[in-house]
Amino acid sequence: MGDCVVALSRVTAELGGRRVLHGIDLTVRRGEVVALLGANGSGKSTTVRAVIGQVPVTGGEIALFGTPRRTFRDWARVGYVPQRTTAAGGVPATVTEVVSAGRLSRTRFGPFRKADREAVHHALELVGLADRAKDSVNALSGGQYQRVLIARALAARPELLIMDEPMAGVDLASQQVLADTLREQVAGGATVLLVLHELGPLEPLIDRAVVLRDGRVVHDGPPEGAGSDHDHVHPHAPHEPSDPIRTGLPL
Repeated sequence: MGDCVVALSRVTAELGGRRVLHGIDLTVRRGEVVALLGANGSGKSTTVRAVIGQVPVTGGEIALFGTPRRTFRDWARVGYVPQRTTAAGGVPATVTEVVSAGRLSRTRFGPFRKADREAVHHALELVGLADRAKDSVNALSGGQYQRVLIARALAARPELLIMDEPMAGVDLASQQVLADTLREQVAGGATVLLVLHELGPLEPLIDRAVVLRDGRVVHDGPPEGAGSDHDHVHPHAPHEPSDPIRTGLPL
C-alpha cells in the first residue's frame, strides 16, 4: 500500500445530525486521476471535505500518504480547490494575493522568498492569468476566478490535488484552460481526486470513476461504465456549502 495516496475505509459522516456517508471505501494511488460522480446530495463534496478535515468522520479510517489523517501534518503536499460559490466572495484582494495564500503551507507564515514569488508567478502562468496578477479578483469573470483558485492550490506544488466541482459554472474557454492545466499536472506525476458533475473535457484524463448514491459507492471502475449510474443535476447541494476563499486545510 506504499503507493496509496488517499485511503478511506468504511468512512461514515454526518452533517446537521443526518448521516450523509454510509461506509465509504475509496483508494487513490500515486499518479491516478479519480473522479467522484453522483447526483445532488450523494455525498461527493462531503467525501472530499472529510479527506481534508473540514467534515469530521463518525466512523471508519482515512489515511493520506500512508499516515492516518488525524496525525497527518504535511499539508503542503495537498492542494485543495473548493467549490466556487460566488465570483469572489466580495474579498478586496488582488489575484496575486489570493494565489500567494497557497504558499502559506510552505512558508509556515514566514517571509516570502524568491522561490515563493516564482511559484506564484508560475501557477498564474499555468492557468493563463499572469497578465491579471495585479487586478482585483472582484474584476474577474467566474471562470477566471475559478482559475485563480486552482492557481492558489498549484502554488504549493502539491503531490495530491483535490478539486471540488472545478468545472461548475465555468465557460468553455476556461474549461479548456483548466483541462490543459490538469493534464500538465498529471504529466508531472500529480495525483488527482476530483468531484465532477459530469466528465466533460476532463474525461480523457480520468483513470477511474467512483459513483456515489445516497452516501454509498455504487460504481468504482472505468469512467465509461459510470455514465448511467448518476443523474445529471445541479451540482451544488444546499447542505454541502463551501467557503470560496478559505481552504480549511490545517497548516
